Amino acid sequence: MAELTSMKNIGKEMARKLTTVGIDSAEKLVETGARQAFLKLKEIYPQVCLVHLYTLEGAVQNREFNMLPEPKKKELKEFSDFLKK
Repeated sequence: MAELTSMKNIGKEMARKLTTVGIDSAEKLVETGARQAFLKLKEIYPQVCLVHLYTLEGAVQNREFNMLPEPKKKELKEFSDFLKK
């Protein structure tokens, strides 16, 4: 299994947080998906924000989070906004 820190956008701090919610490998993050991982993080770390969601999606897609296509960013923002309600 590949370490989380081997993925784009995933530093030591994010890897530590993901591990605390049961996502302890790159494969597990891909299997879980960015949205579900974000929800798990949000339960324990309520301060996670939209940028974290972009980071997770970028990692799953193996691209820098700031290179996500605009339609995907919009979709993720709508998801994040929905959670705030």
